[in-house]
Amino acid sequence: MPTAGLFEDLSWRGLVHQATDPNLAPLLDREEVTAYHGMDPTADSLHIGHLVGVVALMRLQRAGHRPIALTGGGTGMVGDPSGKSEERVLLTPEQLEANIAGIKSQLQRFLDFGDGPAAAVLVDNSEWLGSTGLLTFLRDIGKHFTVNTMIAKESVRARLHEREQGISYTEFSYMLLQAFDFCELFDRLGCTLQIGGSDQWGNITAGIDLIRRRRAASAYGLTWPLVVRTDGTKFGKSEGGANVWLDAGRTSPYAMYQFLVRTDDAMAGTFLRYYTFRAREDIEALDRATVDHPERREAQRVLAHDVVALVHGDTEAERAEHASAVLFTEDISGLDEASLAAVLADVPSTEVSRAEIEAASVVDLLVRTGLESSRGAARRTVEQGGSYVNNRKVDGPDATITELLHGRYAILRKGKARQHVLRVSGA
Repeated sequence: MPTAGLFEDLSWRGLVHQATDPNLAPLLDREEVTAYHGMDPTADSLHIGHLVGVVALMRLQRAGHRPIALTGGGTGMVGDPSGKSEERVLLTPEQLEANIAGIKSQLQRFLDFGDGPAAAVLVDNSEWLGSTGLLTFLRDIGKHFTVNTMIAKESVRARLHEREQGISYTEFSYMLLQAFDFCELFDRLGCTLQIGGSDQWGNITAGIDLIRRRRAASAYGLTWPLVVRTDGTKFGKSEGGANVWLDAGRTSPYAMYQFLVRTDDAMAGTFLRYYTFRAREDIEALDRATVDHPERREAQRVLAHDVVALVHGDTEAERAEHASAVLFTEDISGLDEASLAAVLADVPSTEVSRAEIEAASVVDLLVRTGLESSRGAARRTVEQGGSYVNNRKVDGPDATITELLHGRYAILRKGKARQHVLRVSGA
């Protein structure tokens, strides 16, 4: 039997933006439901923006429901227009295959694919989309949709009004493909619930309509709000615009920890609800701590620890925490070299020659390491007191690095959190 209260918990966490049927809440309490969430394989790794959906599948499974994780080997060849302002770059079959393999290996960290009624299922929609001919698809699927209805969907309407780009027929057809996915999973696995971000609402309701028309059966949809920062931009990209990946080779556990620990106070409680399994009373206590003592950043540190532990394990979370604590203390020079090297292992670094260190100003090195985009920006940061070398404030734009830790390391820092290690070659 499922654990009661799942829908209530999702609602409290702010993860219920839209639900297609008021009967969904009692259904989740009394019946074992099979639900799916789809992820198109646009890269060989998921990023932190995808993690809300993965955690939602985990919540379903922990409550006794069966989760289906769908990788879109078929739809990935087309591209979803939802939430996009321009056409996706189409991937080759070889790229898609490599991306799917990477995503599958990641999903196994989060979901239990063992035995039992709640065991997770991993599917690739190329299994049916790749074997269905065009005429069969138009006859069996396309006839159930009117162009009027499709144009009325927000994901399509938004693109139609873009004068220059518009929407291609390829992406216009995506809604039908995703509806076909839902119907196929209904037939194969008894799937009656699709979950996703609010930009998927039109695609989800299209699938529900198709199941009703073809199978005379009920299905359900549930969306959560798009995960955004306080300024409305999508959550999941670092300050430089790069995705925060779940692959440690792309984004180190330390870098992920630093990204999360910099979360705005206004969003820390929201992200604790979305991304962690902390109990309600714990999160509400952290909300109060943020109001009473924002300088302590307690909520952000718990968020960063829990997410890194979820993605990379407890050991990596503890290492990232330790590195963060040590790197922001003024007595960092007191660490022995072995301890310092261990702390710096996950911090972004650049190898430089001793001659370059001696000749370059701190402004030059801020640009060299990517902490700043230009010398002008670097000078402004220094002049405003926002740059540090080995945790000591740089006193002027002409300053140079005069001391290396253990004769081979210098730690540049911009602001409160962004750091970069200079490693002197041949030292």
